[in-house]
Amino acid sequence: MNVVLWIIAGLLALAFLAAGVMKLLQPKSKLVESGMGWATDVSDSTIKLIGAAEVLAAIGLILPAAFDIAPILVPLAALGLVIIMIGAIVVHVRRKENQMAAANVVLLILAAVVVWGRFGPYSF
Repeated sequence: MNVVLWIIAGLLALAFLAAGVMKLLQPKSKLVESGMGWATDVSDSTIKLIGAAEVLAAIGLILPAAFDIAPILVPLAALGLVIIMIGAIVVHVRRKENQMAAANVVLLILAAVVVWGRFGPYSF
């Protein structure tokens, strides 16, 4: 199960690193053009904040455990992603973007598995 948790954490880290960097580097208009219609409903600073949180969570999923420095940060980073995904699901459901909400549910479940495993029976 430890290997499975590493794989899930790695996949989540890749996905959120890419998404976060995109939110940090691209202007709001380009994000909207690329299919992130929700960006029209929030300010530029909120988009950057979400992007920064996603990048920090991606880093927190891997580096603390890899370097054995404060590995408690791994489940905390995953918990942060659970919270971000709950917010994303609410936004997408309100905008009737059910396909995006479904993708966020999958990401939420994967992050929750990491939280459960790393806080529980497979902690570092």
